[in-house]
Amino acid sequence: MRIDKLIANLGYGSRKEVKKILKNGSVTVNGKTVKDAKVHVDTVNDSIMILGEEIHYKEFIYLMMNKPPGVISATEDSRDETVVDLLAHADMVYTPFPVGRLDKDTEGFLLLTNDGQLAHQLLSPKKNVPKTYFAVINTEVTAEDVEEFKKGVTLDDGYHTKSGELKVLKSGLRSDIELTITEGKFHQVKRMFEAVGKKVIYLKRISMGPLKLDDSLSLGEYRELSEEEINLLKEYRNE
Repeated sequence: MRIDKLIANLGYGSRKEVKKILKNGSVTVNGKTVKDAKVHVDTVNDSIMILGEEIHYKEFIYLMMNKPPGVISATEDSRDETVVDLLAHADMVYTPFPVGRLDKDTEGFLLLTNDGQLAHQLLSPKKNVPKTYFAVINTEVTAEDVEEFKKGVTLDDGYHTKSGELKVLKSGLRSDIELTITEGKFHQVKRMFEAVGKKVIYLKRISMGPLKLDDSLSLGEYRELSEEEINLLKEYRNE
């Protein structure tokens, strides 16, 4: 990769500002000052310093976020805060985007990446990627509901969902449940319960595909995926 492109991709400024950084002798590669913008560097093996700081460039970034309520699953919005707004500048420069969406008031697992091919595969209806949610329901969830979800339910627009695996964790005046679905229709979990005369009053996604939400992440916090987690996603994609 050309050194000027690498510096620009890392968010150090405009093309003019990048040229100034190089001209000032603020960039070294393997200990030698580089001023020529056309010089190519090995982003894996070369030791690159910019303004006295060693940088580690990567093509793709993979982030797991515990999305808080009130934040939009988008890259930009004119009115509301987005999940991208929660990222540190060092991560924003890679221009990650959310893979799928969570409703504004829904919490939990959200994957952000700039790997468009992986995102496409994970969202493809053909892949049947499971997503599991924890929810609190406003009334008793019954064995009949479990069977209905297993067969799929008809939403308010006439769409009949694929089978959903509903587990009742606690039943009563309010019920705690886990629901695993392989689709991502608009407000799907809420609409599935509305189809059986019930209402979701709290919703949190706890897993997607082979990955579970890291319990150590507080609302609004995120971390990079480990190499093992990234490989799990890629293997899952290729199944």
